[in-house]
Amino acid sequence: MLEVKHITKYYGNNRAVDNLSFTVKDGEIFGLLGENGAGKTTTFRIIMGLIEASSGEVLLDGKKIDYSLTDEIGFVTEERSLLTKLTVLEQLKFYGVLKGLDEKLLEKDIDKWLEKFEITSYKNRKIKELSKGNQQKIQFISAIINHPKLLILDEPFTGLDPINVKMMKDAIYDLQKEGCSIIFSSHQMEYIEDFCEKLVILVKGHPVVSGDLKTIKNEFGIKNVMLRGEDLPLDEIEKVKGVISVSKVKGEIEVKVESRDIAPKIFSLVKNSNITKYDVVEPTLNEIFIAKVGGIHE
Repeated sequence: MLEVKHITKYYGNNRAVDNLSFTVKDGEIFGLLGENGAGKTTTFRIIMGLIEASSGEVLLDGKKIDYSLTDEIGFVTEERSLLTKLTVLEQLKFYGVLKGLDEKLLEKDIDKWLEKFEITSYKNRKIKELSKGNQQKIQFISAIINHPKLLILDEPFTGLDPINVKMMKDAIYDLQKEGCSIIFSSHQMEYIEDFCEKLVILVKGHPVVSGDLKTIKNEFGIKNVMLRGEDLPLDEIEKVKGVISVSKVKGEIEVKVESRDIAPKIFSLVKNSNITKYDVVEPTLNEIFIAKVGGIHE
């Protein structure tokens, strides 16, 4: 289990991380979100022991993270950090040996991962000869070749098509089943919603939203009522107290309401129309992110 306890980090007078706390249990996937410059990279560096926090502490399985534990952490960076003149096998062996793995046993594990990602034929090809998507696969394998206790994923799906995204998702779920604690960071909110039950949203290093995703959505309040049909009384719907907006989205009518309590009032207005859809849906994480982060900038 990873425990981040009240970490703060200053660079001179600039506070990059401000009293951040969260835990990631074994086998849990946790979302760390924020705009560029929000403090995510600094947080990752503190967790990996690359820099010291100004205050607070980070523990992995109850121990302070230092060089004795860093071999148990995997990190997929947003920017590729591969040695492009090496072959795929040389690259993966290099990282495996750095993490203390036995070189003779390592190649069998490498073969397994290359087969899983359908790139066995590239085993003896140089990294620079691979497509961006296949380089991303090698970067991922490099990070998890040691079956880490903690895995940090920063925009792991960059450059991947939907088929390869699914391959990597399956690999991440396999690591989760092994009990790996996973921190997932992405600007693509649909991936966070797919993976993460808990999350933190940072603004200028400070957590503005944190906790269980379902609870966050419930507490956000704003819901969407999705309608489809003929002769819908849109003018009357707009006048209902608690209706925030009425708009057309992909052939449907989206009615934003302040709370679920407003939804029955909408239904009473449309029930006698020729409706083919009436659905009260939770706000998306993307909507919550924009509302919470965008509102702070106003």
